[in-house]
Amino acid sequence: MKIILAVSGSIAAYKAADLTNQLTKNGHDVKVAMTHGATAFITPLTLQTLSKNKVYLDVMEELDPERIEHIDMIKEADAIIIAPATANIIGKIANGIADDMVSTLALVGYKLPIFMAPAMNTKMYENPVVIENMNKLKLRGVNFIEPRSTLLACRDVGKGAMATVDTIVNYVESTVQK
Repeated sequence: MKIILAVSGSIAAYKAADLTNQLTKNGHDVKVAMTHGATAFITPLTLQTLSKNKVYLDVMEELDPERIEHIDMIKEADAIIIAPATANIIGKIANGIADDMVSTLALVGYKLPIFMAPAMNTKMYENPVVIENMNKLKLRGVNFIEPRSTLLACRDVGKGAMATVDTIVNYVESTVQK
């Protein structure tokens, strides 16, 4: 399966390395896109090394004049996984904002199976605006992989930790036909 892994700026972004590694080991071709915020938590080089593919950061960077990268990536993909999915990226996509590579790919790829693994503070996750944005996306067919309840990076305890890599991989593989 050809998967776009879209990584947004959360402390959980470091888990994108394990997710990329597991998906690749399972035989999937993984192309990674990142928000600039995600690069503060994990380097593109790490994800490039694990995926064996270029990592995409800038929707306006077109190195090959024969390709419009954000369009061609979607044409070649079988699914999109947004992990971690921050409140910010969920809100952008729910409201049609495409101002970075991740939100642009999600908006172009709306006909593909899209999986979001939210990761944020409990108070953000429970905020009525975030819930409304997630409900909008669920109505449009986006699959949400529920976060875990645990001790969060901010030391709060509650729901908001990104689902485990195994949970994400199993959910995607069991949902999308290869």
